Amino acid sequence: MPGAWRLAYDLWGQAWFACQTAAVPPHRDVAAFEERAASYEQGWRGRLHHEIADQTAALAVTVCAAPQQVLDVGCGTGYLLRVLARQWPQASGLVGIDPAPAMIDAAMRVAGDQRLRFCAGAAERLPHPDSFFDLVVSTTSFDHWSDQQAGLRECARVLRPGGSLVLVDQFSRWLTPTLIGGRRRKARTPRRANQLLTASGFTSTAWHDLYAVIIKAVTATT
Repeated sequence: MPGAWRLAYDLWGQAWFACQTAAVPPHRDVAAFEERAASYEQGWRGRLHHEIADQTAALAVTVCAAPQQVLDVGCGTGYLLRVLARQWPQASGLVGIDPAPAMIDAAMRVAGDQRLRFCAGAAERLPHPDSFFDLVVSTTSFDHWSDQQAGLRECARVLRPGGSLVLVDQFSRWLTPTLIGGRRRKARTPRRANQLLTASGFTSTAWHDLYAVIIKAVTATT
C-alpha cells in the first residue's frame, strides 16, 4: 500500500475505533457485536481487525515461544487464534471466549483445526481452571469489559506462574478527554492500565506501539 494511502487508512481506522467506543455505555454492548458477527471479517473493518491481529500474533511469538495452552479473551470470530495455531503447531489447545454467542458460532464454523475450541463467556468470569494457560491474549476487547480489574484478575488466575499476557487496545493520553464522560471508569491510558495490571498481580509490564497511533500492546507476566 503506497505511503500516503497507508497513512490515510491508518488515520481512518484510528478515527473509527475512537468513534465506536466513545459513547459506549458502561455495560457490555453484546447486541452490537451479535449483529456484526456475520460480516465481522469482511470489508475495511475486517481488514483493520486482521492487521491488528497479525501484529498481535507477531508480538505474541516474541513473548511466548512455544506455549501449550493459549486463551484469547474476546476472541470474536477466532481469526487471531487461527493465525496462532499455524504459528504454534506444538500447542495442544487454543481456546477462545467471547460474550457474543453469534461470534462463537462464526468462529466454530471456520475453525478448521481440532485444537481450536470456543465458548461463550466474559472476561470477568472465565470458565477455566487456575494456572492452566501459558499465554492469554486479547485484542480490542478490553475497552468493552464491564469490570476491567475483575477481568485482569481472572486472566492472572488462569495463567500458570510465569505465564504471559498480551493485551491490545486503545491506550493513549489522546483519549484522556473521553474519560470525562461515559468512559471515565475505563483504563484508556498506559498509566491507568499499569495500575490495574499491578493490582491484579502482573509484573514486568512492557509497552509496544502496535498499530497507527492509539492501538498499543502491553505485555506482562504472572
